[in-house]
Amino acid sequence: MADMPMDIITDLFLRLPASTLVRCRVLSKPCFSLIDSPDFISSHLHHTLQTGDHLMILLRGPRLLVTVDLDSPDKVSDVEHPLKAGGLTEVFGSCNGLIGLSNSPTDMALFNPSTRQIHRLPAEPVDFPEGSRTRGYVFYGFGYDSVNEDYKVVRMIQCKGGAADELVFGFPYEVKVFSLKMNTWKRVKRVLPAIQLLFYFYYHLLYRRGYGVLACNSLHWVLPRRPGLIAFNTIIRFDLAVEEFEILTFPESLAHENIDIGVLEGCLCLMCNREFTSVDVWVMKEYKVEGSWSKVFSVPKPKSVESFDFMRPLLYSKDRRKVLIEVNNAKLLWFDLESKRLRTLRIKDCDSSYSAELLVSSLVLGCKGDPSEAKRRRERRALEDKMMQQRSKRDDFLSKGFKLVL
Repeated sequence: MADMPMDIITDLFLRLPASTLVRCRVLSKPCFSLIDSPDFISSHLHHTLQTGDHLMILLRGPRLLVTVDLDSPDKVSDVEHPLKAGGLTEVFGSCNGLIGLSNSPTDMALFNPSTRQIHRLPAEPVDFPEGSRTRGYVFYGFGYDSVNEDYKVVRMIQCKGGAADELVFGFPYEVKVFSLKMNTWKRVKRVLPAIQLLFYFYYHLLYRRGYGVLACNSLHWVLPRRPGLIAFNTIIRFDLAVEEFEILTFPESLAHENIDIGVLEGCLCLMCNREFTSVDVWVMKEYKVEGSWSKVFSVPKPKSVESFDFMRPLLYSKDRRKVLIEVNNAKLLWFDLESKRLRTLRIKDCDSSYSAELLVSSLVLGCKGDPSEAKRRRERRALEDKMMQQRSKRDDFLSKGFKLVL
């Protein structure tokens, strides 16, 4: 490889998964410099997104966090990450090979499972409004701001007091945004009056416990209708570039239906559950153009499930004849668009319930990792070495003491 031109090496490396490239850094100093360079990291991500190569599924459950190679479902890898603390670590999004992790609203990180690099977010306190007694609901969003070339985390917290507060005053809230580029948090203060009302009275945001859906440089949530209080569904969007909320329009015929939100091939989509017998999938083909919404397919209830509570499309197959769907946070199935048949995607040694996220193989965050995390590892190793030395001295002392006694 030493005699091979660098442009050929670069072209070869662009086709490899990130986990392999991490090991290739030791081949030579030029390879090390190439793989660590921001331009190559960006080019590798672009190539992976364009080709759909090395695509993985991240499965998460109560005691489960694994990656599955989409082309080889038998290739299952446990995701071990430094944020594990004995409890349940929440995964609140996936973008460009990174996943968002949270043990609590003040203990969060961005992690790349392919390179095992982590960036811990600075601990940001929750500023409770005066008179609020407890933290009620926490909602997260994670995405890439392509306008400012920055990865951002959105944390929305609604506080609650007593029952009277809910009925009369609603729920006070705060919204803060973390910028990876600046490594700082910022509070969002400018919120439209209509959005403020929605925040105050809607305490149950949809998309799977409140995780934002990323599409077209914005995060999205469904604010579902509430019988007796609000008669129609609402979609809110948070523009990552300008860091402002807006209301997004969608077909009026879906305003009173049981809907959820997702993304398919980068386009925002809605899933309309028809009395738990089938799910219609609508796609917004031109963003923020209400007339561009169209129903693209309908999925019948699988015979293998008793109830059809939740369905979400993940991606098209490469020949575009099938769609991979997630059902009831428990099954992955291929849906044939022509025959309307469903086939289970069987994953080795994975029988428990789980939810799924798409994950690409990337070098985002680099291979060097978070400097503060590296410092913590050095300090931990130094402490372990010190303890080993102390233990060794103690053993020597005890050994000599026994010899004297004998």
